[in-house]
Order: sequence, then structure tokens, then C-alpha cells
Amino acid sequence: MSNKSLPDPGKRLASLDAVRGFDMLFIMGFATLVTAVCRLFPNGTESWIFQQMNHVAWDGLRHHDTIFPLFIFIAGISFPFSYAKQQSKGVPRWKIYWKAIRRALVLVLFGLICNGLLKFHFDTLRYWSVLGRIGLAGLFASLLYMNFKPTARVVIAAVLLVGYWLLLRFVPAPDAPPGAGPLSLEGNLVGYVDRCLFPGHLYVGDGGIFDPEGLLSTIPAVVTAMLGMFTGEWVRKTDVSGNKKVIWMFVAAAVMLVLGLIWSNWFPLNKKLWSSSFVLVVGAYSLAVFALFYWIIDVKGWKGWILPFTVIGMNSITVFMAPRIINFRYATDFFLEGLCGIMDPLWAKVVWQCGYLALVWLFLYFLYKKKIFLKV
Repeated sequence: MSNKSLPDPGKRLASLDAVRGFDMLFIMGFATLVTAVCRLFPNGTESWIFQQMNHVAWDGLRHHDTIFPLFIFIAGISFPFSYAKQQSKGVPRWKIYWKAIRRALVLVLFGLICNGLLKFHFDTLRYWSVLGRIGLAGLFASLLYMNFKPTARVVIAAVLLVGYWLLLRFVPAPDAPPGAGPLSLEGNLVGYVDRCLFPGHLYVGDGGIFDPEGLLSTIPAVVTAMLGMFTGEWVRKTDVSGNKKVIWMFVAAAVMLVLGLIWSNWFPLNKKLWSSSFVLVVGAYSLAVFALFYWIIDVKGWKGWILPFTVIGMNSITVFMAPRIINFRYATDFFLEGLCGIMDPLWAKVVWQCGYLALVWLFLYFLYKKKIFLKV
């Protein structure tokens, strides 16, 4: 392959925005649309695809559990490009540090706002959040990236994953009820730490005794971001052809998948604990998805189909924040309430969800055309 077919390592990867858009499409409402379509068929709610659009209760893995870590992984890919660009411009090191810290703080703030910060219910405000984890995992991974060579970071990542497993396996929660194992909802150390440090400020969905984005489980999430950064470093190489990059990414994904599945026999796949086996298995999925998008878009140059995803991917934080501020549901009702009212209820849900998705996408497209992007 000639060098002309290799993407310029200084340019933004088109595949990165596309795969981010693919990921956020499910958050935007596509998962709800899929479940609505499934309900049109007999026993549709028992189908495999319906189940994939929902999280597992505790141990296990479904597609919906991959959305969050894939986003962290993608953010990790972009950092080596951003860091190299800042270095080429002669940006002082302290400014790069400050930018990383500021980004994390802004994401933590956005997460608090999504949790109800502006309602001023400070006695019950949940401190941890999806955006907060994205910010903190990215921050610590970027600090490691800027201060350690790749080999050292591989060792650090391994130590973090193994250490996290041993800690949870052999140090159960002191307040665990009788019979609760160290990796159960009631008996794990992750929940205990948060109950001690942040009582009354945890995720209510698990009875207020556990937070899926809590303090201790941020440690393996840092490794998820590190895996993305390893990928970004690999893609930035100019002495390796695009096809060879893709092949080795698929090989690495296969190795991580095998290791993660083997490890899951002792440390089950668990998104809420962000278990070490979960990091490897979902890291394998994330790497494989990115490799496929990268090969199609940046290596082969087939870009005619990516606009719908790019529009979403270039405003991913807006996708997360906007529906909490703008009532898109009210607007969808305005246009479709009459039509849906004369349809079969099951079909009405499908039509309504299609309209909702279209409305949100058109809003994002307007921002895209006006070059308005929410960045942190």
C-alpha cells in the first residue's frame, strides 16, 4: 500500500466520529426503537435482540452494556492525536495538563447537572455519573500516557486489572449480609467504599447501596481509556500500512476476548463492577468495531454513508445533555400525536420513536451545518 492511502496522523479520523455516532445512536433512542419493533411480533420481548437492548441486572453481558465503555475507549483513541497536535504547536506541558484536568472537571460538572444539581437538593444529590466517569477515566489515562512509555503503561494496566480483581475477590464488604459473596451486589467492596464515603448520594436504582459509576470501579475504567490510547498510538504510526494496522487490531481484539472470557470464570463479566474481565471483553468488542470502521472509512475511503453517524458523533456530549434540557418528546407529540392516536398502539410506538429520532437528528444536523459543537 502506498503512503497516500494512509491517513495523515495529524488529521481527525473520519472513522472516529462515525463510530462514536454509531455508539451514541443507541443512547439517542435507537435501542428504544428496536424494542418497539420487537413488540410487533409474537414473543418479541423474549427475543435475543430485544434482550440486547437492555442492561443485565448484575453478571453477564448484553450489547447495551457495551455502549458506555465503547465511548470511553473512543475518547482514549483521540487523545494521542490531540496530544501530538498540541506538542507540534509548542503548547507548554503545563497547559496540556491543565486542559486535561479542566476537561475532567467540566464533565464531572455536567454529570452533576444531569443528576439534578440545579434543583438544589444537595442532601440527596448523586455525586457519581456517566459523564463524570468519562472525565475521570480519561484524565488519569492521559496522565499515564504523558508520563510513561507504552511498555510501562502495559504493565500498569495489567497491575490495575489484576490488583482490582484480587482486592474485590479477597476483601468483601465488612457490612455484607450473611451469605453475600464478595462479588455480589450486597457484598462487594466497591459498594461499601461508596456507602462509607458518600452515604445518601448513590444511584437509587440499586437501592441506594451501590453506585455503578462509583469511586473504586473507576480504576478499571481507566484501563478502558488506556486501551483506546494504545489503539490511537497504533493508528498514528506512519510506517505501517492501513491494512496491516487493521489486521493487528483484530488480532489484539481476539487475544483480549479469549483472555477476558477465561478470566470471567473467576471474575464474572459485570458492567456495574466494571470487572477486569469486562474490561478485556468489551475492550475487544470496542477495538473490533473501531477496526472495522477504520478499515472501511479511512483505509478504503468509503465515506458516502457516514454522514448520519458523523452528525451524531461530532456532537456526542450534546446528544447526552440536550434531551435533559430540551423537551424533544413534547415536540414529537406536537407533530405525531394525532397520527399515532388513530394507529394500533404497538405501531404507534414505532412511528413515534422514529419521529423522535428524526427530530433529535435534525437538531444535531442543524448544529452540524452551523458548525456548532459542544466540546470540553
